[in-house]
Amino acid sequence: MSDDTVMTDDRDDAAPASRFATDDSLSATATVFRGLALVPVLRRGLGITILLAALGAGGRVVVPVLIQQAIDRGIVGFDEVQIGVVVQLSVVGAVAILLSGLALRWAALRLGDRSERALYDLRTRLIAHIHRLSLADHGEERRGGLVARVTSDIETLAQFFQWGGMAWMRNTTLMLVIGITMLVYDWQLALVAFAVALPLAFVLRAVQRRLVRAHGRARERNGEMLGALAEIVTGAVPLRSYDAAGHVADTVREATGRKRRDQVRAAIIGAFLFPSGEVFSVLTVSAVVSVGVWRGPAGGLTAGAVVGFVFLTYRFLEPIAEFTEVIDQTQTAVAGMRRILTVLALDIEPVPPAPGAAIALPAGALSVGVDDVTFTYRPRPSDTAASGPALSDVTFHVPAGQSVALVGATGSGKTTLGKLFARFADPDTGTVRVGGVDLRSVDDVDLRRRLLIVSQEPFLFDETIRSNVAFAAPERGPAAVDEVVERLSLGAWVSSLSEGLDTRVGERGDSLSAGERQLVALLRAGLVDPDVLILDEATSSVDALTEVHIARALERLATDRTSIAIAHRLSTAARADRVLVLADGRLVQDGPHSDLVAQDGPYRSMYDDWISATTV
Repeated sequence: MSDDTVMTDDRDDAAPASRFATDDSLSATATVFRGLALVPVLRRGLGITILLAALGAGGRVVVPVLIQQAIDRGIVGFDEVQIGVVVQLSVVGAVAILLSGLALRWAALRLGDRSERALYDLRTRLIAHIHRLSLADHGEERRGGLVARVTSDIETLAQFFQWGGMAWMRNTTLMLVIGITMLVYDWQLALVAFAVALPLAFVLRAVQRRLVRAHGRARERNGEMLGALAEIVTGAVPLRSYDAAGHVADTVREATGRKRRDQVRAAIIGAFLFPSGEVFSVLTVSAVVSVGVWRGPAGGLTAGAVVGFVFLTYRFLEPIAEFTEVIDQTQTAVAGMRRILTVLALDIEPVPPAPGAAIALPAGALSVGVDDVTFTYRPRPSDTAASGPALSDVTFHVPAGQSVALVGATGSGKTTLGKLFARFADPDTGTVRVGGVDLRSVDDVDLRRRLLIVSQEPFLFDETIRSNVAFAAPERGPAAVDEVVERLSLGAWVSSLSEGLDTRVGERGDSLSAGERQLVALLRAGLVDPDVLILDEATSSVDALTEVHIARALERLATDRTSIAIAHRLSTAARADRVLVLADGRLVQDGPHSDLVAQDGPYRSMYDDWISATTV
């Protein structure tokens, strides 16, 4: 098994489902309430915002009532029009509309302000949670998929709040206020209107279920598409080297095609909503007018009452018609929120110590201990059967200040041990200790300050070398970077660069060679100045001068501290105080280089092969 395989302790024989798979069983209502629970800033003052929306809705109710009064009281006959009454009612209507508009505007501003702050809180919380997930989860989900959760999925919520959120609040309160007014006005006509419009609710519900699933698939396809795009962009160099861009472009084209098909399907389902609302609006108004005319004055209805009620009916149906437009956007937002909730529901791994229960690492040099450690990687979702443990019953102790080299064939467990030392994962059984303290009891901030792993492929940001070093310990200040350059004897290398420490490294450090990227990583380690250094030695061949710089920097960096090198070259093992030999996840040899070379065993075989390769 490769040391870079994803980690977990699951051992199911069947292929496991991705932990990032969206739970489609979560209803839209449950999704909304869980989302509100995550963002308290949106809930604060929500009652006032709803009250303002209700006042705004009340202004729209006033107009039909004033129309009825104007007809019945202001227009007695063709020759007896009461102009004064009509003017007074018109002024009241104008004031009501003005106050209604101000209330709705205020409600929209409050909702807009709180929604933006809520989205900011949600985005930062999501980013922080993603960074605290295990490396197994990061290995399982494509990078583009994780980026989509933070960008496009949250963007669907932003678009919803810009219009849909206010529409739901305004229209819900409007329907409630108008519905009550209609019952008070004439309960018989109100029941007619409600009865004819009621089937629309069942139609919308049926369509909504299909729309939720359609938009959920569309959001998933969007994440797949972004992941494929990220790969073709970041992998431009090898794709061009092997002239394989066409093949990968086909993958992107297929992912984009699947996204298009699911998006079109969702749009088709959504397009059914608006005409269904229009049909039921026509039927409802027709039924109200027919019953009103049939009852007439004998049923206690004046001409103004019928006209006013028709206007109320239109007001009642307007939100329903708008709902048919908003619901499509709402389902997109619900699908995005469901994907966000899926990520936030993932447990943080490894589990941090309980508040107040963390044990501080002792001061001074630190030892490293491994006691009966067994560890198994998490199967990928595509795996059909569980694989064996990457480490089995490994035990050894590294005294403070000792330099150790871990050697072994590919898949022997070297890199896995490095990940356990840095607590990127916890062992299935057994204990890893630093300074005599179980890593499960160490606060992560304390551990990162005292123990550092330098990977064989360090990630560099598209900034200067100085920025790429300084970010590891920003509290040290700019001068500390110059000091660590001198301490690691890398001044000559820095001077050879076009702009020294201010040289830009390019995206992912592409402007530097593999060896130079390793030097930047060593400068980072020197700036942090940890008590334990875990070095995953680069396998890339470097030029002779850069190798000298790396060897000199490593020698100075390892002085007076515990160092464990995951060695891919036996020249590194030969310089160590002690060599640990791993094979098939087990510790098979332990001792100084000179002793292991002198006895038959795996290390002697590796040494002979290395000597033969270097003398050819």
